[in-house]
Amino acid sequence: MNISEQKTALRKHIRDLKKQANAEEMLRDSAKIFSKTEGLEAFKQAKTVLAYWSMPDEVCTHQFVKKWHKEKTILLPLVVGEVLELKVFSGMQTMVVGPSFGILEPQNGANYKNEPIDFAIIPGVAFDASGNRMGRGKGYYDKLLNKNVILKVGVCFNFQMVEKVPTDSFDIPMDMVVTP
Repeated sequence: MNISEQKTALRKHIRDLKKQANAEEMLRDSAKIFSKTEGLEAFKQAKTVLAYWSMPDEVCTHQFVKKWHKEKTILLPLVVGEVLELKVFSGMQTMVVGPSFGILEPQNGANYKNEPIDFAIIPGVAFDASGNRMGRGKGYYDKLLNKNVILKVGVCFNFQMVEKVPTDSFDIPMDMVVTP
């Protein structure tokens, strides 16, 4: 199997595991992941944090984003064509259901002005112990992270940690991965 076929097979395997996962457990595990994340010294020092507004099958970020947006600049991605644009989250009134994935996106927030991002919380389909990450296949985060040198922290459920993520030259690894 080539890398593309390996990624497709792994995405299907993780999708099947997600279907079997218990929604309440996923919420509990999400809280554990963010408790660990908030305890990291790099997070405590960070002024600007890239996060994401989670889809139902991802590590849930909703409480985390709402909790921290008054103390730190929280940036959320917005899918625009083939790239992610970043907007400042300033409350739920800025969120609108986006056209790409049918999830809330910060349509009305202030645009991010390219200041340094201190800490990035990145979703993924699968991760490995070396920090390799596999996303949903569009390369949105790889394009974004290639331009911004930041501390990249992948977040995932235990079943998303695999022995080895198949990677291409353009795949951007994480500096660390936080699990429950």
